[in-house]
Amino acid sequence: MTAQPDTHLLIVDDDERIRSLLQKFLIRNGFWVTTARDAGHARRLLAGLDFDLIVMDVMMPGEDGISLTRELRAMMATPILLLTARGETDDRIAGLEAGADDYLSKPFEPRELLLRINAILRRTPAKVEPKLPKVLTMGEVRYDVDRGEMWRGADLIRLTATEAALMRIFAARPGEPVSRTALVEDLNRGGGRGDTGQAQERAVDVQITRLRRKFETDPKQPRYLQTVRGAGYMLAPD
Repeated sequence: MTAQPDTHLLIVDDDERIRSLLQKFLIRNGFWVTTARDAGHARRLLAGLDFDLIVMDVMMPGEDGISLTRELRAMMATPILLLTARGETDDRIAGLEAGADDYLSKPFEPRELLLRINAILRRTPAKVEPKLPKVLTMGEVRYDVDRGEMWRGADLIRLTATEAALMRIFAARPGEPVSRTALVEDLNRGGGRGDTGQAQERAVDVQITRLRRKFETDPKQPRYLQTVRGAGYMLAPD
């Protein structure tokens, strides 16, 4: 099995030589690899990054791998493969009971580790990105996300190029505030304009006001294209 180019592994081992060897081997086999020297380091990495699989040594100074596995399993479903120099049945059972997906005793052939990793990844359900609705509804108005068209009943609502661009931006992240600065930057990427200063932000405010008139019952008290104080604007469809 060839690794997907975005498959990200975390190697947790207090032995720097082993960390380096495993990282180089797994990178050569197509993985993206990050390493941690102990449980605390791993915890900090896991707080800010998503991993597809964790390869973790059991015997580490301070918090051991089984204890960390037990804690992580209560918070996330990321597969965990434990490594240990001890091959006794009790240790294997303890690791599996803590929530590990597999267990490999040291010393081992790197090729076996690769096979175990690929076997776990094959068993792991693929990440499913939440699928946005094809049509966003705002009262009597509907917005076709794929076509970039806005309709009221059977009548097509004409949008200017800037209004259409704004709707594409908001429709890609419904329920999420978008700052005025981000709107300016996105619009500039689409239209080639370079100025991202206050004048452009004020121009965005004007365009938002005009866009609201296309579908809000009361544009002065918008229900769907809301102003979020300190955060920008947010599309809140039904």
